[in-house]
Amino acid sequence: MSKEKAPVTQAVRMLREHQVAYTEHLYKYEEKGGTRVSARELGVDEHAVIKTLVMEDEQRKPLIVLMHGDCEVATGMLAKQIGAKKITPCDPKTADKHSGYQVGGTSPFGTKSKMPVYMAAGIAELPRIYINGGKRGFLVGMAPAELQRVLQPVLVDASA
Repeated sequence: MSKEKAPVTQAVRMLREHQVAYTEHLYKYEEKGGTRVSARELGVDEHAVIKTLVMEDEQRKPLIVLMHGDCEVATGMLAKQIGAKKITPCDPKTADKHSGYQVGGTSPFGTKSKMPVYMAAGIAELPRIYINGGKRGFLVGMAPAELQRVLQPVLVDASA
């Protein structure tokens, strides 16, 4: 664990504003390492490390999908559940534009654009989750109920 001070990102500001009880976890970011690296660095189960994915529907409307780190999003299943024809991941530049964060450091909290949030239903059943705090190499830990209270995500069953 690094001794450096955690950054104050838009995500952190939003968490503070909503009085969310959370812990800060810094780790050495590895390009393309994903949740496997962050889980290893924090010594937690990758299933509890939550990915924040910026995707879009067939009309190019952006949305956020929160998924277990060790799972993939079944975009066809997701599209069917939310009434879209098709869901595709945004390219990194478009994702950055919608979220206001850099891919690899995307948090669902404090995004630049307001987007609907869809969350894998299993996340709500975990005792604690670790999710990006708005910067590469920075996760925040919290109870899933806190995330649900603040973001009010739609629960979906879209794990591949």
